[in-house]
Amino acid sequence: EPMTGYTMLRNGGVGNGGQPWVLRWSSRIRLTWLSFTLFIILVFFPLIAHYYLTTIDDADDAGKRIFGPRTGNELCEVKHVQDLCRIRESVSEELLQLEAKRQELNSEIAKLNLKIEACKKSIENAKQDLLQLKNVISQTEHSYKELMAQNQPKLSLPIRLLPDKDDVTFPLPKSNRNCRLHNCFDYSRCPLTSGFPVYVYNSDDYPFGSSLDPLIKQAFEATVRTNVYVTENANIACVYIVLAGEMQEPVMPKPTELEQQLHSLPYWRTDGHNHLIINLSRKSETQNFLYNISTGRAMVAQSTFYDAQYRPGFDIVVSPLVHAMSEPNFLEIPPQVPVKRKYLFSFQGEKIESLRSSLQEVRSFEEEIEGNAPADYDDRIITTLKAVQDSKLDFVLVEFTCKNQPKASLPTEWALCGERDDRLELLKLSTFALIITPGDTRLVISAGCTMRLFEALEVGAIPVVLGEQVQLPYNDVIRWNEAALIIPKPRITEVHFLLRSISDNDLLAMRRQGRFLWETYFSTSDNVFSTVLAVIRTRIQIPAAPIREESAVEIPHRSGKAAGTDPNMADNGDLDLGPVETEPPYASPKYLRNFTLTAMDIYRNWNSAPGPFHLFPYTPFDPVLPSEAKFLGSGTGFRPIGGGAGGSGKEFQAALGGNVPREQFTVVMLTYEREEVLMNSLERLNGLPYLNKVVVVWNSPKLPSEDLLWPDIGVPIMVVRTEKNSLNNRFLPWDEIETEAILSIDDDAHLRHDEIMFGFRVWREARDRIVGFPGRYHAWDIPHQSWLYNSNYSCELSMVLTGAAFFHKYYAYLYSYVMPQAIRDMVDEYINCEDIAMNFLVSHLTRKPPIKVTSRWTFRCPGCPQALSHDDSHFHERHKCINFFVRVYGYMPLLYTQFRVDSVLFKTRLPHDKTKCFKFI
Repeated sequence: EPMTGYTMLRNGGVGNGGQPWVLRWSSRIRLTWLSFTLFIILVFFPLIAHYYLTTIDDADDAGKRIFGPRTGNELCEVKHVQDLCRIRESVSEELLQLEAKRQELNSEIAKLNLKIEACKKSIENAKQDLLQLKNVISQTEHSYKELMAQNQPKLSLPIRLLPDKDDVTFPLPKSNRNCRLHNCFDYSRCPLTSGFPVYVYNSDDYPFGSSLDPLIKQAFEATVRTNVYVTENANIACVYIVLAGEMQEPVMPKPTELEQQLHSLPYWRTDGHNHLIINLSRKSETQNFLYNISTGRAMVAQSTFYDAQYRPGFDIVVSPLVHAMSEPNFLEIPPQVPVKRKYLFSFQGEKIESLRSSLQEVRSFEEEIEGNAPADYDDRIITTLKAVQDSKLDFVLVEFTCKNQPKASLPTEWALCGERDDRLELLKLSTFALIITPGDTRLVISAGCTMRLFEALEVGAIPVVLGEQVQLPYNDVIRWNEAALIIPKPRITEVHFLLRSISDNDLLAMRRQGRFLWETYFSTSDNVFSTVLAVIRTRIQIPAAPIREESAVEIPHRSGKAAGTDPNMADNGDLDLGPVETEPPYASPKYLRNFTLTAMDIYRNWNSAPGPFHLFPYTPFDPVLPSEAKFLGSGTGFRPIGGGAGGSGKEFQAALGGNVPREQFTVVMLTYEREEVLMNSLERLNGLPYLNKVVVVWNSPKLPSEDLLWPDIGVPIMVVRTEKNSLNNRFLPWDEIETEAILSIDDDAHLRHDEIMFGFRVWREARDRIVGFPGRYHAWDIPHQSWLYNSNYSCELSMVLTGAAFFHKYYAYLYSYVMPQAIRDMVDEYINCEDIAMNFLVSHLTRKPPIKVTSRWTFRCPGCPQALSHDDSHFHERHKCINFFVRVYGYMPLLYTQFRVDSVLFKTRLPHDKTKCFKFI
């Protein structure tokens, strides 16, 4: 069997060909060669390579050196190595800087630690000083109280005297004709602090009540329900009032029956002291049914009095109640201009008893001089007036015979002719209205005379009363010579000359005063009743009740967002605008002259005072002193301003100066659903000096957002909720306003702090005027014969818009409670013109124009939402408002001025020794 080579080798080399040893030798040679080759490669090749490399590095050409050792700069020439080098260098520099900063911070920490230790010591010292100051203040207050107790007697309110209703402790006068307050009035029932409570009998509870005129009775009851002095507790009443007329003749009780019914009143107390019997007349023919009735010690208020019946200073002559259940229509009242009308004077009347004798020729002056004076001057009056009419020097209209049946009248009284509307039409054409008093001098006043006086004042005809013995309504408290001419009858021949000699300015002043008296005391049943009460209250020297303030219903809101400082607002340079108050808000001092003014200033309480406060409409609710214009109980008032606490050593910006060196103002801001604009405006008030508080009038029925965060500006922010959306809410006298100065500002007005402060200082020098920034004026449109509202830039102005203006809180009361309601209704109808209405009111009262400060005319913030004033109908409505207001007032009260107040030294930095005052230019 054949064998392979491998098998043969294993079997001792025996195989085919007989060559086993050759194979073994060749194998050994191959292994030896392989081992030698590996030895040569592993040993000699590295040595040769090392030698080769070292010889190349020793070459002269440095550029051919590749593998030799190199410097650091040469290594950085490689791109990726260069990046690493830069990183290393940057890190090294930062480490060096950090180390330097660490050392610097350590040094600062050490210094701060030293300062902390010093501050701790200072705090301890300050605490000790504060404790000492508190002790000093406490001791000073204690000493002050001791001095006050020593130098001032302790005063307390008088004890309230309430005598028994049947107790009569003062002596009776010899006759009721001699009744005066000192012997017929029980002062013990009317202490100064009583508040003047008045009890009014219910006429329906007594038999004579069914005989009263229904209209007068209804109007009287409606007035009583709203009067502030009326009380239902008869035991504490000061005065008891009973309505006894006007009676309806068919059912009028007999005098004896009426007297018995009056004497049986539950609080009559045998003689009727502290009672007032009111007999109101709605018609000129009202009879004097109380003439034959014993009224005891009761006061009587009516329109007709005989001399034997009237008790001066005790009884009251009242005006007729023409508008019993209706308000007067101002649109039907003629304007007060032009001053002179068609007729110089007019008179219509008929005197039945002496008509025949009046048409006969009167006796001569010689007969009068000889002592044969006529018993009645009416004959001479008729002759003289007819002669003036026939001379045709002036247009006059006198008629002594009625075309129709004359009204019923008392003996020797001139009866009225025609209907009321016909008489008013004639008076509208008359500059003067003659009122001839009754020929019987025993008749001191009659219902016919008071009716003629009422109608003349209503339409602006100046009354000319012939007969100085007449007792005009409320004559002991009203200066009738400011609104009427009272001429003795013997001067009838001089009347024409006198009337022609009166200047137009005096005519207009008398007409305005007559209009004021008519509106305030005669026009409505409320005015008549309140005036009667005010006359009695003034006589017994009890102060009026405080004027009503509007209760502010606050809307809860969250605050706490720190308000920033607008750079535009705070850019005042280095000017010190004044202190930002760190103490609680400072309210204006309370007014404390409630008692003294009633005793000292009776006439000025009821009439316009001469000077700048002409025609202030003081109502019977608040007969305040015009020359000071204080508020009773409101805590505000006008005060004169002069040089004061600033002195010659104070810079202008370092002290307010004047006689009121400490004063603040309140910002009233009206807004309607513009939260973002409102918040921005509030933030701009942050840091404003002399700011007392901010009253935000929220004029929307929708409440502010619950998540709205209000800014913290350092003073209280009062958000007031209103009953309805009305621009009149801007001028409501909110009880939260405790300062005299009010800054009325729109929520989008943009004023700097220095502008506001300058306006405040100017207002302090003219507290009776509106002082503000945006100026406007009125103009006469000749083609359309009407007034126009103009907002163009002009050197002349007559209005300052109340969207950015200061005014006295007093005007808020007048705007809301005294100004005719028709004007406020117009504002609500157009949702416009409230600023024009306020300018009309202030100019009407003071007869002065407003004051504009700074030269800017627009103050709207950039980027704010569009306001109502941008509407196309805005100016058309304002044209209508001006013309309507003129019709209500009867004339144009706005006055032009080119006077503007700009700052000279307020922002101009001058040396300390020269900055002593400021100047108006």
